Amino acid sequence: MFAGLPELGISNGEDLKETLTNCTEPLKAIDQFQVENGILLPTLQSALPFLDLHGIPRLEFHQSVFDELREKLMERVAIIAEGKEEDRYGKLEELLEKSFPLVKMPSIQPVVMQVLKHLPKVPEKKLKLVMADKELYKVCAVEVKRQIWQDNQALFGDEVSPLLKQYIVEKEAALFSSDLSVLHNFFSPSPKTRRQGEVVLKLTQMIGKNVKLYDMVLQFLRTLFLRTRNVHYCTLRAELLMSLHDLDISEICSVDPCHKFTWCLDACIREKFVDGKRARELQGFLDGVKKGQEQVLGDLSMILCDPFACNTLTLSIMRNLQELLSQDALPRDSPDLMLLLRMLSLGQGAWDMIDSQVFKEPRLDLEVVTRFLPAMMSVVVDDHTFTVEQKLPSEEKGSLSYPSALPDAFNRYLQENRVACEMGLYYVLHIAKLRNKNALQRLLPALVETYNDMAFGDIFLHLLTGHLTLLSEEFGSEDFCSVVFDGFLLTSFSSKENVHRHTLRMLLHLHHKVLPSCMETLMKTLEPPKQSSEPVKELYTQVTEKLEAQKKSPAPLEETPSLDLGLHPVTVPTTASTPTTPH
Repeated sequence: MFAGLPELGISNGEDLKETLTNCTEPLKAIDQFQVENGILLPTLQSALPFLDLHGIPRLEFHQSVFDELREKLMERVAIIAEGKEEDRYGKLEELLEKSFPLVKMPSIQPVVMQVLKHLPKVPEKKLKLVMADKELYKVCAVEVKRQIWQDNQALFGDEVSPLLKQYIVEKEAALFSSDLSVLHNFFSPSPKTRRQGEVVLKLTQMIGKNVKLYDMVLQFLRTLFLRTRNVHYCTLRAELLMSLHDLDISEICSVDPCHKFTWCLDACIREKFVDGKRARELQGFLDGVKKGQEQVLGDLSMILCDPFACNTLTLSIMRNLQELLSQDALPRDSPDLMLLLRMLSLGQGAWDMIDSQVFKEPRLDLEVVTRFLPAMMSVVVDDHTFTVEQKLPSEEKGSLSYPSALPDAFNRYLQENRVACEMGLYYVLHIAKLRNKNALQRLLPALVETYNDMAFGDIFLHLLTGHLTLLSEEFGSEDFCSVVFDGFLLTSFSSKENVHRHTLRMLLHLHHKVLPSCMETLMKTLEPPKQSSEPVKELYTQVTEKLEAQKKSPAPLEETPSLDLGLHPVTVPTTASTPTTPH
């Protein structure tokens, strides 16, 4: 406890023990020890007996004086460090030399740690001593740890690794959230809200203004993205940069070539739309990548691979296509659309680019624009034609039935091209949001075979299950249940556990709307095998319990999932008819 005192010429407990062992008059020896080691203030000696009369132990008095002096000293260290004197760090180093031998003393340790914290460059010898001692390393300030980490990548990796794991767990938990809503989903939190997450804040604090540590974290993220293909690492890459931007850490932001691009894209993600002005800004950054600096494309592609960026780009493409359709214009004639497709393609190709280390923008297959998009638009036209036909007087109606087949080009590109597939999936979400049952029944079976099984990815299934709550009344129809479950979800649930989970998530919310005969069959089919994970078994149990409770007390007819669309309440008669689409 008193290690280091003898090195400074200060007596400790061992000295007192030796004095008392060898002396002939212990009381005199104690008095002498007190005089030599007490507070060297002559006027204090006459005041101490006065404290004795009040029954205040000498230990309590000395401890309170010690605590007060320690606080004053620590304040003084901070004042010196923040001052403008040229030799301020020299003074602190001198104090460090004197106090460091006492670093193991709990009462003195805070002073030593305060000095270390305020030294921009701690002597290497001291850093090594702190690093070698687990207890000291644990209690030292993050400012000191940064100096240790910047030359010890493995140690820094050990500190960062649990945070990165925690981040992925949190993102996956959000995708499998028990909440099912079209309004509050994975993409609902604003970028600024997401940056307030525990992991982003901790990493930002660990990095501080240290460019070397920032580069290390980026390298960890690239490596993990390559190893796992998990796109949430791309989100963290963008969030980390923008978190440092929020704190105005120019030391890092000014040297990251992706800063302005990410800043502009962040504003688009906040609005969930890329407008013309920002589109031109983003294009300027992409076109401005100079020869010899192509490696920047690897980082830009990672930032565009962030699911929040992909979501914004694809929603903007959908909006763009709707405008083109209303203007009778061709997709190839829209520069804004071509730029959005270029960025989506760059983001989708991030893994390949970083893996191959060939930093070159992937060529967008022009047939996506000349073949796939027209095929997708023809599906829209078919739907409009059918809707108009239904509104005609009965004598003018043709024998037109809703088409069931899809254009060959639509199916083929859905399977062979990832950019086309992304747009196709978002078109399905768009259709579900419009509560267009006919179009959805036509499109869903086509999603069984998509590029890289993208339709069975967690992000799409999370969004689709949320959007399907808008069509909750349709689950009472055998045809609709057949398309959603038999025609799509059940085609892969046995080989893909995530599909199993998302299906059960949806049933947990919509079980009372699903046709009872279908529900019975579904529960038999979806019963988890023994090797299933706990979350799947737990979800299945929850659905079973809900069904049991429903049998005991049937839910009232008017009960529907919460669909607060932000509309003013309108009094309507209670019917079992399909809800009309709000205009």
